[in-house]
Amino acid sequence: MEFTQELIDSLKVNEVEIMQKIAEELNIKIAQVSAVISLVQEGCTIPFISRYRKEKHGSLDEVQVRECDHLFTSYKNLEERRLEIVKGIFAQNKLTESLYKATMSAKTLTELEDLWAPFKKKKKTRGMVAAEKGLEPLADAMTELDDKAIEAKAEEFVKENTEQPELSVASKEDALKGAQDILAERVSQDTKNREDIHSYYMDTGSIVTKGIVPDGQDAETAEKTSTYKMYWDYSEALNKVKPHHILAINRAERENALEVTLDVSVADAVKEIQAKYKLPNKYYKDAVEDGVVRLLSPAVLREIRSDETDAADERGISLFSENLKNLLMTQPIKGTRVLGVDPGIRTGTKCAALDETGKYLGYFLIKQVTAPDEAYNAVKLAIKKYNIQVVAVGNGTGSPEVQAIVSKVISENYPDVRYTVVDESGASVYSASDIAREEFPDLDLTIRGAISMGRRLQDPLAELVKIDPKAIGVGLYQHDVNQKKLSETLDEVVSSVV
Repeated sequence: MEFTQELIDSLKVNEVEIMQKIAEELNIKIAQVSAVISLVQEGCTIPFISRYRKEKHGSLDEVQVRECDHLFTSYKNLEERRLEIVKGIFAQNKLTESLYKATMSAKTLTELEDLWAPFKKKKKTRGMVAAEKGLEPLADAMTELDDKAIEAKAEEFVKENTEQPELSVASKEDALKGAQDILAERVSQDTKNREDIHSYYMDTGSIVTKGIVPDGQDAETAEKTSTYKMYWDYSEALNKVKPHHILAINRAERENALEVTLDVSVADAVKEIQAKYKLPNKYYKDAVEDGVVRLLSPAVLREIRSDETDAADERGISLFSENLKNLLMTQPIKGTRVLGVDPGIRTGTKCAALDETGKYLGYFLIKQVTAPDEAYNAVKLAIKKYNIQVVAVGNGTGSPEVQAIVSKVISENYPDVRYTVVDESGASVYSASDIAREEFPDLDLTIRGAISMGRRLQDPLAELVKIDPKAIGVGLYQHDVNQKKLSETLDEVVSSVV
């Protein structure tokens, strides 16, 4: 097959083929996929398309509509990158038929990047320097000749270059070493070798963590007081480690609390790769080992860490999205007078009374720790004064003490009144926001926080949509995942629920 500029320029992303692939994957019609993509490109949101344009896409549900959009974006990015790589290799005059076929059949971005890796512009390597010295023919011979023959052959490549001294080959040993560097890089750039080592490490390797003892502490104390003590001396198989463990380990590593390594048998990997080659001499055998140990293995280990993190991100974001949706879909308690309580210790607990519509009625402060009797009386009076039906207590610092007082007031005086605990994540963000200032320009932000507690019970969706989804606290490791992807996904959830 002859590759010409005209042929390369004619290569385009085929969106119809992408839509056909999505249709087969989701078991729907290509016309339905096409309709969804057209509506998205017109600027319609996923919830709008799934609810109000059913006649266009044949009544797909929201999950199918969203999947069409996500898959189209993913596959189109893959195809665009595929063409970039083909054109990049062609521009270097290195595009062969086998390389073209491999690139066009690659199914993932990782496979494409592995194929592109040898052609990336990069700093000069030892193999590149050896090639500039004219040692590639010796490298080719090294794959066929025995020890004595290749040593004799190497003598032919010893030369002095007075015009460009850096291209001189001083000795037979230098020639042999240069040829080995060329072969080592060939081994490392072979995508099948990379795949084989990746699979071998994933099947047999482990992630290992060791606690780092801070200056001035002994090891025993450091372990007992560490936030990450469960990972102080930890090991887990790479193919079994849970996503939340990866996120925790990554955070600890960033905080310099843990030393993280991947425990793999590089020696066995070397044997696996050497077994694939005919090795007629010790020089070629050593070159293959060098290619695995110095070049291929470190790259694969970095790739595995990256892949594990990406998978953990994906799982974490999915879980956080589900948590947010459940929170937003919490059943509202409308038509009920509520006392919103925002617990605190140092500055006291803020309490705000709301009518059935969420209208602010009044506010008071209690000190449940230093003045429990006064707190009891204040809550008792407020329930009666505002005809409160439910008390909503935030779950923050000081909440247990407040709950004890509220429970006592209710059990001793108001058997028909109930109290419940609400998640106060994001309340401080809301109380200082522009929206809160517009709603309550004359109230202190601490009062706004108590109002938010009550309104979260009356109408969770209406109250929580005022807050950045990431501030709501939808997961333990939400700040450790890809923040851009998290924001996009959580925004989609809010849009869908609303």
